[in-house]
Amino acid sequence: LELGINFDHIWQKTLTVLHPLKVADGSIMNETDLAGPMVFCLAFGATLLLAGKIQFGYVYGISAIGCLGMFCLLNLMSMTGVSFGCVASVLGYCLLPMILLSSFAVIFSLQGMVGIILTAGIIGWCSFSASKIFISALAMEGQQLLVAYPCALLYGVFALISIF
Repeated sequence: LELGINFDHIWQKTLTVLHPLKVADGSIMNETDLAGPMVFCLAFGATLLLAGKIQFGYVYGISAIGCLGMFCLLNLMSMTGVSFGCVASVLGYCLLPMILLSSFAVIFSLQGMVGIILTAGIIGWCSFSASKIFISALAMEGQQLLVAYPCALLYGVFALISIF
């Protein structure tokens, strides 16, 4: 039975997110792959549950609304256009650093100064990785800051769920 899951591409996309300074391969990133993002979204929800957060259902609602907003925004900004599946895939893969934040919240409180600094760094990591991938996949040179801002807002909401 062929499910169409390419584990090599999942691994390459994961490494691209984990190494934000690495150049993103636009051809791999332009694929609609939802296997990896679904695993990351479930892992994020599981770590929230371990931390005693019962907002598990909000993760999927925020994900859907955030993907729809980014889909509309990127289609307005890019000349080539982008599919909803590609946006959901990139945003889901870039949720990986947020899993590290919510894992940290299982052990320590994020409501102090260390938590604020760590949370700001993770939001920056997520939004930088997502904007870099969108820029390379959609050939939008020079617009990374314009794409990073709404990504930071979206990942900021996920961080708020992790903190409170």
